Amino acid sequence: MSFHTLTRRRFLATASLAALPGSVLAQELPPSRTPGNEVQAGQVEKAIGALDKIVEDIKARSGVPGIAVAVVHQGETVYTKGFGDRGGEGNQTINADTVFQVASLSKSVGATVVARQVSRGVVSWDSRMRDLLPWFNLSDPTITDLLTIGDLYSHRSGLPSHAGDDLDDLGFDRQTILERLRLQPLSPFRTSYAYTNFGLTAAAEAVATASGSDWAALSEEAIFQPLGMTRTSARFDDFIARDNRAIPHIKRGDGFKEMYQRQPDAQSPAGGVSSTVNDLAEWMKMVLADGADLISPQALQPAISPQSFSSRPHTPDERGGFYGYGFNVGTSPTGRVVISHSGAFALGAATYFALVPSLEVGIVVLTNATPVGAAESIGASFTDMVQVGRVTRDWFSGYERLFQGFHVPIGVTAGEAFPTAAAPAPEPSYCVGRYGHPYFGTVEVREENDGLILLAGPAPMKLPLLPWDGATMVFDFVSENAGEGSRSMATFSGASEQADSLEIEIFVLDGPARFERY
Repeated sequence: MSFHTLTRRRFLATASLAALPGSVLAQELPPSRTPGNEVQAGQVEKAIGALDKIVEDIKARSGVPGIAVAVVHQGETVYTKGFGDRGGEGNQTINADTVFQVASLSKSVGATVVARQVSRGVVSWDSRMRDLLPWFNLSDPTITDLLTIGDLYSHRSGLPSHAGDDLDDLGFDRQTILERLRLQPLSPFRTSYAYTNFGLTAAAEAVATASGSDWAALSEEAIFQPLGMTRTSARFDDFIARDNRAIPHIKRGDGFKEMYQRQPDAQSPAGGVSSTVNDLAEWMKMVLADGADLISPQALQPAISPQSFSSRPHTPDERGGFYGYGFNVGTSPTGRVVISHSGAFALGAATYFALVPSLEVGIVVLTNATPVGAAESIGASFTDMVQVGRVTRDWFSGYERLFQGFHVPIGVTAGEAFPTAAAPAPEPSYCVGRYGHPYFGTVEVREENDGLILLAGPAPMKLPLLPWDGATMVFDFVSENAGEGSRSMATFSGASEQADSLEIEIFVLDGPARFERY
């Protein structure tokens, strides 16, 4: 029997109840599963029929160049379509087999890889990192000893938000980044929530090690191959080799432009999967089928259940948000559980999926542009129609505001004119040399072409230093976490003939990073 068929008896029993009139359904279900409204016959089909217009409207308003959408219902793929252009040579159109970088949807997909290994008895969600990956440490030895796969997959380890992403921006490899997480300060263990790509990546690495594999190969063997996801991979090289792939676009003025290509292999379990809406439809059907024949319910249910309090209410009428193991878990205004996740690369990808288990419905939306709220707006509009028969609000206007921060340059001097009455810069010999930091590693300042350059990262990157005011210079820096127009101060200090230290504003670990001269 295929994985596309709902095979578990208890899930089939629930599915049959979903077709009953609301009054009957309310009598059959336990109180904790009783929805707040009826779904009329044909309502899901009506929502599917409205999708073309929903997508075309939001695409026009947002300016996003390319979008692909798939919908699944009752174990079948009922809608797949591409809209707009994928970019690149010839600027060909998007279709349901166009491969996109899915960004943080990788966390949910990867969580099912872990759940498969839990089903197989290789690990459990409560397996200790100390036992699986002995070299991985946090700054507190007591927490290191207690830390589990589940702690990292639910972002409750105490690591700061996006810990390690800065090293990824500089080009460091996964092993180096995971080793240096021990230098990060910690918040309270298991009572604080901070979304952390490399914390989750560490847990995935532990599962792959316990499985005698690397993460990309394990993902393929455990999930992609069994589900027939032939255009899905956790390797960047596979994505870049696809002929039919979406080219990233960043927001430029009133439009979008091809500028950068994100290489996310270092954090592949958290953001490195590439896929199509056709492939992800197969994955959604498996999740909605309670794991089908692939993952046991006991292994999957913890992942799609609340494990961390991700968003605390600020008013009495605000619903809270929860995170499972790689999945967002929430309650819609109708009282139905919604399992979802967004994905975002500031350098050019925005994605979203949502599952409504009580209605056996799922939608995935993939785009090839900097996040502006288009993917989430399409998903929210569709799930509105599925649950209540209409779109309840202008979702794009709401989500667009939430994503404006992605487009704001960082740095105190960003966008500022160079001072006209600045103190003269020191002699180049004062600045030239190598400087070290325990977390960011070694940087070097050299003379080149009658100026100074900063060399940072293992590659390394060449960043021209421009005089700003006295011993403070500036350099431009664009990365996944520093949008276009970002600029950092680099301040040299020391009373001798050569600077003793270099403080770099945009490199931050508990304050601007201070590099000491070797």
